[in-house]
Amino acid sequence: MIRYPYRKYNKKSGADKKNGNSPRFLRIEAHLETNLQQIKELTSDSPDFLIRRFSLGLKADVPAAIVFLDSMAKTDTVNELVMKSLLSRPSAEVAAEAESAEELYSRIQGHALELGEVKECDDWNSMMGQLLMGDTIVLLEGCEKALACGTHGGEARAVSEPTTQTVVRGPKEGFVESMSTNISLVRRRIKSADLTLEMFKVGSTSLTNVAMLYMKNIADPSVVDEVRQRIQNINIDAVFNSGTVEEMIQENPSTPFPTIFNSERPDTISSNIMEGRVALIIDGTPFVLVMPTVFAQFFQSASDYSERYDMGTVIRLIRYISFIILILGPSLYIALTTYHYEMIPTPLLISILAQRESVPFPAFMEALILEITFEILREAGIRMPRAGGQTISVIGALVLGQAAVQAGIVTPLLTIVVAITGISSYAIPAYNMAVAGRLFRFVFMILSAFMGLYGITLGLIALIAHMNSLRSFGTPYMAPFSPFVLQSQKDAVLRLPFWMMRKRPINITSTNQKRMKDGSGNSSSDKTTPMQEGGNQGVSGEGE
Repeated sequence: MIRYPYRKYNKKSGADKKNGNSPRFLRIEAHLETNLQQIKELTSDSPDFLIRRFSLGLKADVPAAIVFLDSMAKTDTVNELVMKSLLSRPSAEVAAEAESAEELYSRIQGHALELGEVKECDDWNSMMGQLLMGDTIVLLEGCEKALACGTHGGEARAVSEPTTQTVVRGPKEGFVESMSTNISLVRRRIKSADLTLEMFKVGSTSLTNVAMLYMKNIADPSVVDEVRQRIQNINIDAVFNSGTVEEMIQENPSTPFPTIFNSERPDTISSNIMEGRVALIIDGTPFVLVMPTVFAQFFQSASDYSERYDMGTVIRLIRYISFIILILGPSLYIALTTYHYEMIPTPLLISILAQRESVPFPAFMEALILEITFEILREAGIRMPRAGGQTISVIGALVLGQAAVQAGIVTPLLTIVVAITGISSYAIPAYNMAVAGRLFRFVFMILSAFMGLYGITLGLIALIAHMNSLRSFGTPYMAPFSPFVLQSQKDAVLRLPFWMMRKRPINITSTNQKRMKDGSGNSSSDKTTPMQEGGNQGVSGEGE
């Protein structure tokens, strides 16, 4: 058996005596036991870091070992494709032909391992990084390199129906916490070589994987470069959810409006990628980020494109009306009942005055009490166990509302207004946009209490000016409304037929605008019969 020289290692201090540096930044030692001891010290000898020692060669004269993290690696893959490959008869013959440790290392890498992913590690940083991700490390006596075998996996939640963005008609599968599963869900929908994937590691301690997906022939290169730079500039010790990444890369952290879209639906993310946007998949969370983002995007749902375009347009209009009711409902009640009695029809005014006769609070305090109570019930319903959460929130709203009216604390009309306002918040597909509307609702209530409709008007002017000042990775937040783009109006407030939407949104990308070939579609105005076209279907209208 050949004895290989190795540098002396200070086990107590964990440093190389030759230069005094931490072994974390040094090359891997040639002595097997020294490496294994160092791994134990770096991992505090955790019981889930498993070490399996064995010998290679026909005479079993070459010490070797594998190290893997039991909670992160697929143990079946380790047993079947790593251990059996190394200890099989062909591997022993390959090892017997090697004349040095380096040659043995090369022969194992090229001939012995039956794995699709094998990486070479020549320092402690890369080796420990692969080990902590779930790979199996193969170490040999006398070799200053290690092999990282792709065995990462572990337990993961199965693909199931999305819980926050459900549809009546459409795909029922949603993203999960496994990055590889999420990437496969997107690639199953976009089977193109132009779908580009870039990997990053975010968090100096957590080393969270972040995948950036985009279509290289469609996405704007300047947007891709900007997203890449912002991800690389993230300086934080740990990232465990997409919200952390969203806060670190957004342009306007002080605004309540979300400037980065998120979804747990693979079909929604795939559609956005095909429009020229960039998607970020963060390992450990089912919510995928999409940028750049515009205001109208938060009122679009996957169900809009599963139903007929006329129904999709009506439902989308209802969502916009719901958002207006959400932010202005209680404030209009306060303004009309406090300052502008003349704008209320006389029969209704008499009814309101009769109801308010026994109420001791002004309209603003009355609305504030009801709104805060409704928010408490909403939050309690979310936090309660699923079996009784919905029942508690509904019963609580009915009992408290009826009791408050009978006690003379609030009026029945205001109770109806607050209930309609709360229901309107649930009609918005994006939860974060609904939260922003709920926040501005209280701002408009305060303005209406002090200045009536004049205060509401000033608040709307300030709100619209603020929204027009926002940018999402260089894209105006209010596009295509401001600046007005006629071509993009076909999928903003309205949802026109697909054969009319021949081009991608010009405010998102200008690289590859056309997404539908001329002659496709099914416009009734330009459709011809098979006899007129010699057996071919007619050409649709231009739609542009």
